[in-house]
Amino acid sequence: MAYEKKEQLYEGKAKKVYATDDPNVVIVSYKDDATAFNGQKKGTITGKGAINNRMTNNLMRRLEAAGIPTHYVEELSDRETAVKKVSIVPLEVIIRNISAGSFAKRYGVEEGIVFDEPTIEFSYKNDDLGDPLINDYHALALKLATQGEIDLIKKYAFAVNDHLKDYMKAIGIDLVDFKLEFGKTADGQIVLADEISPDTCRLWDEKTHEKLDKDRFRRDLGGAEEAYEEVMRRLMGDQ
Repeated sequence: MAYEKKEQLYEGKAKKVYATDDPNVVIVSYKDDATAFNGQKKGTITGKGAINNRMTNNLMRRLEAAGIPTHYVEELSDRETAVKKVSIVPLEVIIRNISAGSFAKRYGVEEGIVFDEPTIEFSYKNDDLGDPLINDYHALALKLATQGEIDLIKKYAFAVNDHLKDYMKAIGIDLVDFKLEFGKTADGQIVLADEISPDTCRLWDEKTHEKLDKDRFRRDLGGAEEAYEEVMRRLMGDQ
């Protein structure tokens, strides 16, 4: 279906959002801009917008097929996708399978410890406050979501992990950790929103443990473009 792109509604660190002629559908346009540390570090990863767009759509379609509702509607071009208009639940949901990043730093453990069971944590999605960690009780007190919504988000998040972990393993990648965001559609349905990409996931090569994600940008390791392209190549195969 053709959607007419109208005025820009929003511009974030990595994406722009536009209205369409359908009040329940918006167009997301992915940028090459890269940020880290809550926007304190800025740069560009050439080509990442197209990679993140296509990778997100590929994974969202797979998750839809597995019974996890998402905001995905239709890929329009390399960088643009039509998605359901949602109000984002202000909780960042982080699933971790292996110790890395802020978890390792916060708890004083080395990176690379494989957990017996995946962990889940919530951050309050608020740039001004630095996205602080919160728990279910805080989320309820702040009226960020209902108990039923929190339970459903947890259920979906662990299901996403089960599917993605197996899928990444099949292409030689360890899914270390990742961030998800959920939104509510006009009729109140909770759906997976935002993106699933090397911007929002830690991805390590299964054999070499080479980082294939935004940590290459965050930590000045170099080769960010090549890492994103490598994930895309493995993911898309011969498509």
